[in-house]
Amino acid sequence: MSRSRPEDPKRAALRRHRCLNPQPQAVTDPAFRSGNPFFDARDLVQVKYEMLRRVRQEGQPVSQAAAGFGLSRPSFYTARSRFEGGGLPALVAQSPGPRRAHKLSAELVDFLERALAEDPSLRAPQLVQRLQEHFSLVVHPRSVERALERRRKRGLQTPTGGTRPPAPKR
Repeated sequence: MSRSRPEDPKRAALRRHRCLNPQPQAVTDPAFRSGNPFFDARDLVQVKYEMLRRVRQEGQPVSQAAAGFGLSRPSFYTARSRFEGGGLPALVAQSPGPRRAHKLSAELVDFLERALAEDPSLRAPQLVQRLQEHFSLVVHPRSVERALERRRKRGLQTPTGGTRPPAPKR
């Protein structure tokens, strides 16, 4: 029976903070291959910063620096732009995707609420169809359900002026 070894604490922290380099073996820069424990090819933020520093401070060509740090030229330019705009924290990878509901504005949710007030039998697929017909907007039925649920949970005013109590728990 084999026992799994616990993950290295630094590796776990890098993963948790989205800073773990998925390809540390691709980093061939001499500083990272020297055995100096300060330089850790697993730390993607450090790798990107050192790549930027090599180009800016030491005048290394972008293509050479990017290759030595296991990254592409477009990755260099993206990192440089982010660093110039937000410093070291901007080099941390951001979670992909929208940060919040962005398609269904308050006005569109009002439209959905009015449609439901007129016909309470409407379900999310029919509401999606109405959004497409009136606004040429394509959204997933689940997005409509979530937007209406958020409105109900907050007890916000309906288009008719009343307030809805929070929806009962299912």
